[in-house]
Amino acid sequence: MSAIETRLAELGVVLPDAPAPAANYVPFVVVGSLVHISGQISQNAGGLIKGRLGADMDVAAGADAAKTCAISLLAQLKKACGGDLSRVVRAVKLVGFVNSTADFTDQPKVINGASDFMVAALGEAGRHARSAVSAVSLPLGVAVEIEAIFEIK
Repeated sequence: MSAIETRLAELGVVLPDAPAPAANYVPFVVVGSLVHISGQISQNAGGLIKGRLGADMDVAAGADAAKTCAISLLAQLKKACGGDLSRVVRAVKLVGFVNSTADFTDQPKVINGASDFMVAALGEAGRHARSAVSAVSLPLGVAVEIEAIFEIK
């Protein structure tokens, strides 16, 4: 078991199977030592996590939704690494989209749900560059979508 899988077990997280793409794209592309992972939407075993921050969802619920995106990102990363998370060098960048009202300004607090999880799961290698932006809507009405870039060996 890799150090990352040990940390995930300590966090009580079991990575799901990597979600299949919902349209005409691939879930990830490996270019050299970088893995570019397509946007992962907020969902868990119960289904899609829908909502709009600033309307019917609070920051804490949004951060939890962002964490589910991070879990899906790691599931895709594991698949990109042929099942071997010991190949992960670091998280490079996250780009987070938050389904929110025009006056909502706490996007960074929402995406912190994913960022905090990456550091918990990857340790110092989980620290990354990041963007956190609003969207007037997201696919299927989900609350959060996050894409990422990771370095692997």
